[in-house]
Amino acid sequence: MTPHTLEFPANASTKLATFAGDIKIAHTVFALPFALLSAFIAAGGWPKAGMLGLILVCMVTARTVAMAANRLVDAPLDALNPRTARRAIPSGALSRTFVGSALSLCAVAFIGSTSLFWVVYRNPWPLRLAAPVLLFLGAYPFLKRFTRLCHYYLGMALALAPICAWIAIRGDLRWPPIIMAAAVLSWTAGFDIIYACQDYAVDVACGLFSVPAKIGIAKALWVARVTHGVSAGMLIALGVVTPQLGVFYFVGVGAAVVLLVVEHSLVRAEDLSKVNIAFFTVNGVMSVILGSLGIVSVIVKR
Repeated sequence: MTPHTLEFPANASTKLATFAGDIKIAHTVFALPFALLSAFIAAGGWPKAGMLGLILVCMVTARTVAMAANRLVDAPLDALNPRTARRAIPSGALSRTFVGSALSLCAVAFIGSTSLFWVVYRNPWPLRLAAPVLLFLGAYPFLKRFTRLCHYYLGMALALAPICAWIAIRGDLRWPPIIMAAAVLSWTAGFDIIYACQDYAVDVACGLFSVPAKIGIAKALWVARVTHGVSAGMLIALGVVTPQLGVFYFVGVGAAVVLLVVEHSLVRAEDLSKVNIAFFTVNGVMSVILGSLGIVSVIVKR
């Protein structure tokens, strides 16, 4: 019996709590504010409550599918990495069967939720795009096996949030969600490069592809800075081309830029001890502030 056997989940509710913690379900907050902001812009004010509810369910279930796939595919690699060896599958806290079942149930719930846009609101596009979206999200963990662009692929995965929310509300696609998606893509890629710096040695040893493993931590941090500069530019462009956004939104952009500067000030090539603060706390606060002030801006200008 291994030392951690007694810590294993003993019942369904405990297993679900362990699973939620393992996939860090609270980090849905990264992309959710952008999806909601996109929905408010698309609606020109308050969207229908039912639509907002379905978007929320789609966001949570889609992200759960993506993270469950990540945990399943990466379990052998996680076991080799001291930082990730205590994750649920490599530690034995959850079985691959349990995680696979959770993935399947969430995939069904996601497709079921998208179908309601067709049944209730006569918008077939969310259902038509449901399977391609899930396949795109589920493919992310494979990217690190063959391309340094894996960080930007993850950015594209999160960037689907504002695009899909817009399509769910309007059934079409315009420039605002595309520009917002570009901002989310570069924002996400930048902080994922920072996060990957922690795994530099493991990535090199295992032959995995990442920006830090390719060019070193110091240069990777500069790539992250430039990428976040692009994100800031896209956020400004979004406000310029979107009539529904005004002063409150630009206050949010200013706060976001300050927080990005703070994020990069916390991390240095010779000191990665504050990566988790930079990654989780700063980015979570940034998305909530920007999304909230953007929504207020839309409501005020209605």
